[in-house]
Amino acid sequence: MAAVEADPEACQGYANCVVGADRYFDIDDDGVVVVLRTEVADEDRRRVEEAVRSCPVSALRVTGA
Repeated sequence: MAAVEADPEACQGYANCVVGADRYFDIDDDGVVVVLRTEVADEDRRRVEEAVRSCPVSALRVTGA
């Protein structure tokens, strides 16, 4: 199963990830990404990968099979 990771230090709060996959990402009160679910269900993988690619500062990544 794939997993999603975030680099909160790189995040600038654009929230593209939230728009693309709101079951997996949120933005906290400080404007920094929060990963809501680390394990990516197979049926969500494509949507999560698109959300990860939409991050303009590359603060997200999908790892694993």
